[in-house]
Amino acid sequence: QVQVVESGGGLVQPGGSLRLSCTASGSTFSISAMGWYRQTPGKQRELVAVITSGGSTDFADSVKGRFTISKDNAKDTGFLQMNSLKPEDTAVYYCNVKYKIVGLEANYWGQGTQVSVSS
Repeated sequence: QVQVVESGGGLVQPGGSLRLSCTASGSTFSISAMGWYRQTPGKQRELVAVITSGGSTDFADSVKGRFTISKDNAKDTGFLQMNSLKPEDTAVYYCNVKYKIVGLEANYWGQGTQVSVSS
């Protein structure tokens, strides 16, 4: 079974930085895409950033210019570098890992890591 684990969350002051990590294990398939989502109470889970196996990236408008996403294919690990953090970035951040092979695909979620931006 595939296991997805996030780490790196914590409490940081506005303007600070955090680096989140996401590691997928338990599968011999290559990762097709890895996305970061976030969710706060009363709101739907929203896409923050995504990176494909080919290296293409996309970001939510609210984080463009502040966040970057990267990956280490050999370790099945992805990273979300968050800079210039704002209080509105406070949320539980979830990693989603997508596998696709010969037209079939599956998605797996981590349990999330808390990011709190506050003075």
